[in-house]
Amino acid sequence: MRERLPEYLKRPIIDTENTRTVRKILKTNCLNTVCENARCPNKNECYTKHTATFLIMGSVCTRNCRYCNISCNKPEPLDLQEPKHIARAVKDLGLKYAVITSVTRDDLADGGAKHFADCIQQIRKICPQTKIEILTPDFKNNKTSLDIIIDSHPDVFNHNIETVKEVFKTARPQGNYEQSLQVLKYIKDNSDIQTKSGLMIGLGENFEQIKVTLENLKSVGCDILTIGQYIQPSKEHLPVSKYYTPDEYEYLKDIARKIGFTNFQIGPLVRSSYNASQLISG
Repeated sequence: MRERLPEYLKRPIIDTENTRTVRKILKTNCLNTVCENARCPNKNECYTKHTATFLIMGSVCTRNCRYCNISCNKPEPLDLQEPKHIARAVKDLGLKYAVITSVTRDDLADGGAKHFADCIQQIRKICPQTKIEILTPDFKNNKTSLDIIIDSHPDVFNHNIETVKEVFKTARPQGNYEQSLQVLKYIKDNSDIQTKSGLMIGLGENFEQIKVTLENLKSVGCDILTIGQYIQPSKEHLPVSKYYTPDEYEYLKDIARKIGFTNFQIGPLVRSSYNASQLISG
């Protein structure tokens, strides 16, 4: 039996003119969002603020991470019109800060890097003042793919470490902890793009392991950090090992500060793109 969700992790259902407008714009442009596909608890709050996190390259993933609600299956061919649809939605929503993420596409030679770049180009074409954050897979640490991302120059490059090294292979069997760190390091070493990463807690880690993970992220120049509670999407996914208390999140903030992070969001319902515009420098 799954443990009951603490009250501080519950969010009310919100249905307003704004949330309906956002859903209509997304539907009109045939777009997926991580808000819907990953069952984000902040979805209605973000929709109320007239924003959403776009999910590109389809709604199925080539990897089967054991915490994620996005299904693993054979992906569809890329929709080459999607970058234009994304840009149109950014304009229709009036976004000053757009966040784009994707499923992992190991079936593509470049992992989808060019598709990310095309989305950035199309947004800049019709919304030149909009800042852009991308949350990407690891691209198998393919330098050609990472160079495509660097050349497209998003304002923020986000790649989530997701969990501590000791839990990594259980949670992300097709990923690699050191490889994820190297992806962040390559972007930082070869560009002036701000880098960002985040992890979920409640997967079996301890405070010392979290501290080491934050030190690892800082060592590769990570600028922005997010930490939030893992919530089990279904009984088929990894169980929650621990619900961290609000006081424990305050303790984690102290750890992050001591390690040297100044731009971070740490809290029970924090997710990678939650209030993302508030964390960018400059």
